[in-house]
Amino acid sequence: MIDAYEDPGTPDRRGGWRYLAWLVARQWPRCLAGAVLASTWMVLLAATPYLMARAVDHGLEPGDMSALAGWTGALVGVGAVNAWLGMLRHRTMTLVRMDANFRTVKVVVGHATRLGAALRGQVGTGEVVTIGVGDVQTISTSLTAVGPGIGAVVAYAAVGGLMLSVSTRLALVVLIGVPVLGVLLGPLMGRLQGRETDYRDGQAVLTARIGDLAGGLRVLNGLGGKGLVADAFRRDSERLRERGYRVGAVTSWIQALGVGLPVLFLALVTWLGARLAAEGRISVGELVSVYGYVVALGWPVAFLIEMGHQLSRGVVAARRVVAFLRLEPEPDNGARDAPAEPSVLYDPASGVRVLPGRLTALAGSRPTDAAEVVDRLGRYTPSEATWGDVPLSDIPLPRIRDRILVAEAEADLFAGPLRDVVGDQDTPPLRGAGNCATSHDAPAPAPAPAGRHTGAVSDAHLTQAIHAAAAEDIIRALPDGLDSQVAAQASDLSGGQRQRIRLTRALLTAPEVLLAVEPTSALDAHTEATVAARLRDAREGRTTVVASTSPLMLDRADTVVFLVDGKVAATGAHRDLLDTEPGYRALVARDDEEVVR
Repeated sequence: MIDAYEDPGTPDRRGGWRYLAWLVARQWPRCLAGAVLASTWMVLLAATPYLMARAVDHGLEPGDMSALAGWTGALVGVGAVNAWLGMLRHRTMTLVRMDANFRTVKVVVGHATRLGAALRGQVGTGEVVTIGVGDVQTISTSLTAVGPGIGAVVAYAAVGGLMLSVSTRLALVVLIGVPVLGVLLGPLMGRLQGRETDYRDGQAVLTARIGDLAGGLRVLNGLGGKGLVADAFRRDSERLRERGYRVGAVTSWIQALGVGLPVLFLALVTWLGARLAAEGRISVGELVSVYGYVVALGWPVAFLIEMGHQLSRGVVAARRVVAFLRLEPEPDNGARDAPAEPSVLYDPASGVRVLPGRLTALAGSRPTDAAEVVDRLGRYTPSEATWGDVPLSDIPLPRIRDRILVAEAEADLFAGPLRDVVGDQDTPPLRGAGNCATSHDAPAPAPAPAGRHTGAVSDAHLTQAIHAAAAEDIIRALPDGLDSQVAAQASDLSGGQRQRIRLTRALLTAPEVLLAVEPTSALDAHTEATVAARLRDAREGRTTVVASTSPLMLDRADTVVFLVDGKVAATGAHRDLLDTEPGYRALVARDDEEVVR
C-alpha cells in the first residue's frame, strides 16, 4: 500500500475511465493477485458440484463406500482451501481499496497545494469537500469490484466448459444467458451515471452553502438574515433530496433486476436440466451437478452486476476528480532574479510605493482597497507591480515567496499542539496553506532568521515572536502552555487570540518583507497598542506593510498611505494627515476620540 510520504505518481487526466485504469496500473501486482485469487475461488465454487456429482455417481449410487469417502474427502478439502482463498481475496481487495483511497487523496491534496491562490478562484469549497469526502471513497470502493469481476468472467467460462461435459444445450443457455442479462441492465447503468452526476453536482453546491452559512452565522444573526438563508438552504436540501431519490430509484431497479433476473435465468437452467434427467439424457449425479453449477453460477453473475454498478458510480466520481486535476495554477514564467538588496515595492495600479526597511500603513476608505494592494504586492493577483526595477511577474514565484510573506487576517490554522501551529516543528516553518501566515500558495521553506538553527525553531526566537505579538497571556492561560492542543482553525480560542497566534507565526518566519492585512482588528485597544509598539520594534530595519485603519497602528507607522477608491490620495505621518486630510481624519476620527479619552 502507498506510504504516507511516497510519490503517488502522475495521474491520467484524460477521463474518468483512464483515471480508474491508472489507479489499477499503479498497483497492478496487487490487482492481478486479487483477480487470480478471485478466479481460483470462484472456479473452486464451481468444482464443488462436480465433486458432488462424482460422489453420487461413483460412490452413493453403486454403493461403493470407499469411492464415496474419497470424493467426500476431496469435497471437504476443496471447501477448506476455498475458505482460505476467500479470506486472502478479501484482504487483497481491501488493500486495493485503501491504496486507491490514499493515492487519490494525495493526488488531490497535492494538486490543491500546487494551485495555491488560483484554487479559490477556480473551484468552490463545496466541490473540494465533496471530492475529499464522497468521490474519493466512491472511487476506491469501485476498484474492489475489479478482482471479483475478472474472477467472475473466468468462473463463468469455467462453468460453461463444465456444462459442456453434461449437455451442449445447457451450456449454450448458460453462455448466452449472462450476456443477455448485461444487455438488459446496460441502459440502467448509463442512466445511473447521469443521475449520479446530477446528484454530485447538487451536493457540491449544498456543501459550499453549508460552509458559507456556518462561517457567516454570527453576521447573519446580527443582520436578522438567518431565517432567509435557512429557508433557502431548506429549499436546496429538498431539491437535493429529490435528486437522491432519483438516484435511489435507478439503483433499486439495478439491484432488483440484479437479483431477480439471475434467479429466473438459473431457474430456467435447472428446469432444462430436470427435463434432460427425466428423459434419461443425463444421470442423477449430472442432474445434481447441474443444480450445483447453477447455484455456483449465482456468484459470478452477482459479481458482474455489482462490478457494473460500482464502476458506473466510480467513473462519475473519477470524472469529478479529473476535472479538478485539470485546473491549472496561474502561469509562472518568471526568469529574472529578485533584487539582491532590500528594494522599493511599487504598485502602479494604486500608486503605492513601499520604501525598504520602513513600517508602512495602508488606510483605505474601503476595506478591500488596502487588501487588493497587498495582493498585488505579494503577487497573488496579476499586476504590473515592481520590486526595485524588476516586475514581480518576471521573478520566479518561489523566489518571491522566500522573501515576501502575506499575512492574511483569516489564514488557516491546523489542529494540533500550539507549538506546531505557530511553526516550531522539526523543520523550518512553512509558508503556505494552513501552516503559516498565508493560505494562498503551496508550502515553501521560509528563510531562517538570524540565529535560527536548521532544525526546530529555538526557544529564544519563539519567545521573541510571542512577545512581539503580545501573546504571552494566551500561553499562560492554556493548561500545557505551548504543548496544549488547539482545535482546527483554533476555534477554541477567541478571535483576538487567533489573530495574535497568526501574527506570532508570521513574525517567527522573519521574512524580508511582511505584508499584514488587519493584524489587530479583533484586539481591544490596550492589547492593540501593545502589539503596535512591539511590532515596530520586532520589525526594525525590515520592510513591513500593514493594512489597517486603527489609529493605534497608524500612529506607529513611519509612513501612512491614504487610499481613496483604490488610489493614493495622500502620504505622510499619521498626525500630519489628521491635520491636512479631512477624508483621512473622518476615516479614523472615531478611534482617535477613543484614544484621546
